[in-house]
Amino acid sequence: MRWIATVAASAAVVLLAAACSSGTSGQALPATAGAPSVNGSAASPPTHGTSSGNTSGSAPSTPASGRPVHVSLLEADGGVYGIGMPIIAYVDHAITDASAFDRATAVTVNGRPASGAWYWQRSGRAGQALEAHYRLRNYWPAHASIHLDLPVTGLSAGKGLVFDDSLTLSIATGAANIATVDGGSERMTVTSDGKTVFSFPVSLGAASTPTYGGTKIVMEKDRVQEMKNNPGEPFYDLQVPWSVRLTNSGEFVHSASWNGGNIGVRSTSHGCTNLNVGDAQRYFSFARIGDVFTYTNTGGPTMPSWDGYGDWNLSWPTWQSGGVLA
Repeated sequence: MRWIATVAASAAVVLLAAACSSGTSGQALPATAGAPSVNGSAASPPTHGTSSGNTSGSAPSTPASGRPVHVSLLEADGGVYGIGMPIIAYVDHAITDASAFDRATAVTVNGRPASGAWYWQRSGRAGQALEAHYRLRNYWPAHASIHLDLPVTGLSAGKGLVFDDSLTLSIATGAANIATVDGGSERMTVTSDGKTVFSFPVSLGAASTPTYGGTKIVMEKDRVQEMKNNPGEPFYDLQVPWSVRLTNSGEFVHSASWNGGNIGVRSTSHGCTNLNVGDAQRYFSFARIGDVFTYTNTGGPTMPSWDGYGDWNLSWPTWQSGGVLA
């Protein structure tokens, strides 16, 4: 159902598909459950918030000692994201205890303390051992200012491990953009701050390659994606315009000129959400990294939490348990 991919030097993702792509965002995913979440957000540069190096006012008077663990962030200061976007932190060594990290975290929304939680999982990002996603019980409010303080320098990351930097991050959210895709009606409806802005016919995954259900978050936007066949399949090599990535394994919302007769009528893709060319271009121009999609009646399983930003497919109690560092 989900296939392989490579990444070109330009950071464009080369994926597999005829009517749809299915590949990883630069990393091959293990076939087992719990596969890593791989950063695929070309629109978010690999900056790491603002680091205060080895000076943290909140560090203990006698810092822990051990192998240094460096923390970095996906998001950049000043970035504006959709309301479903988690804050994502990476650590370059596999920590064994996140309790000090959790206690040190301070997040505010519009200047008021927020009650969120980190969820830890293996990372597929080069040079990173684990990643943690931070979210609230519900989506961020729209048009909000979000600030993170992470003063962890000198704090224990487990036996023989110590964090070696502290970070701050200031980002914002845009409008509450939510797309609802219904495989029963073959329709995609997009609202912004509660007002309907688009209603497009779609074609989802065929019965043999169904689209994931559940909640997905926009990860990446590419004006053109090269989509190729799997080894052993009939050859194709397509340049697919107006592609918006929703999973690491290769689900996109994209233009599908070759599938026009089925769009709005039946599901025939390899798992992606096919749009008519004009509709795809309009949505591409509108979409923001972090915007929310909800899928129903797809015939497929719920998107796994690790396959991109599938964070919202976990219950709040499960999320609060902490993931691999529970």
